[in-house]
Amino acid sequence: MAPSVVLVTGVSRFIGAHLAARLAADPSIDRVLGVDTIPPPRELLRGMGRAEFIRADIRNPLIAKVITSAEVDTVVHTSLSSSPAASGGRVAMKEMNVIGTMQLLAACQRSPRVRRLVLKSTTAVYGSSPRDPAIFTETMAPKALPAGGYAKDAVEIEGYVRGFGRRRPDVSVTVLRFANFIGPRIDTALTRYFALPVVPTVLGYDARMQLLHSEDALAVLEQASRQDLPGVFNVGAPGVLLLSQAIRRAGRVQVSMPSMVVGPASRLFRGARLVDMTPDQMRFLNFGRVVDTDRLRDTFGFTPRWTTMQAFDDFVHGHKLRPMISTAQVDVVEKGVLAAARALT
Repeated sequence: MAPSVVLVTGVSRFIGAHLAARLAADPSIDRVLGVDTIPPPRELLRGMGRAEFIRADIRNPLIAKVITSAEVDTVVHTSLSSSPAASGGRVAMKEMNVIGTMQLLAACQRSPRVRRLVLKSTTAVYGSSPRDPAIFTETMAPKALPAGGYAKDAVEIEGYVRGFGRRRPDVSVTVLRFANFIGPRIDTALTRYFALPVVPTVLGYDARMQLLHSEDALAVLEQASRQDLPGVFNVGAPGVLLLSQAIRRAGRVQVSMPSMVVGPASRLFRGARLVDMTPDQMRFLNFGRVVDTDRLRDTFGFTPRWTTMQAFDDFVHGHKLRPMISTAQVDVVEKGVLAAARALT
């Protein structure tokens, strides 16, 4: 059944605002409501078109009045935050992620009009560890449960959503586990990491990374908002990039550090507000994560437009990243090394 009134959470950020804009551009949808605790930036608000912004906190039970009075039939929950710094600290981030989701689900449960719920989750629920399988499917559990942060929040939230689905079997529940976003328009901890002139890595590790173009992420969320596609789906682009390959493609300089130095270095980057790399994100950069997307293609009916490599290259091109070391400089070094080698023979 096509949606009539859609509520999108988290519209002060890129994904929520652009999803609301896409849905508002569809004349078959009567109303699109965008909810967040703060207004979207001016450029995002202008781009949302006829979508109505409502300043509301989903942690407050009053969110139930918004859903009931507007006769919302489709709820798309995109407001999960992965950045403690952007959320006002880890405690505030957990409250918004977990308590906010609990209140939102309670409001949906009490509303007889709600027929569809879409959750923007993350592949971080699988964790990152040296014992991970080569590829995670939707039925697999993590080898090591996330100890904290965004990944732990996502595990708890998915548990609450499963409980909601049991209590309201009449509601179509879709859980989308997204790989890390990349692209020319989106700003994340990962895009800031690869934009650093010198990129720190952990000595002895070269993670396999599966990414997803932000435009593909929006397309998947839009499709889930329009159609009844219940279930859990891994959402990632085809292909894999090694961390070292990604750094080279971005033209950055890789500096490998002993593991004992990484913690202080990441705190230094956070303090300088260069990049907010949390412990679970650092584990991802150590061990990587790759998921199986057969269900996304065969059951959900979506094939990403960009591969992992193409999405990363589009990010590099869009951010106009230039090599820190030019080809001419590399040629000079190579010639010097060859000349030294010939002199020794």
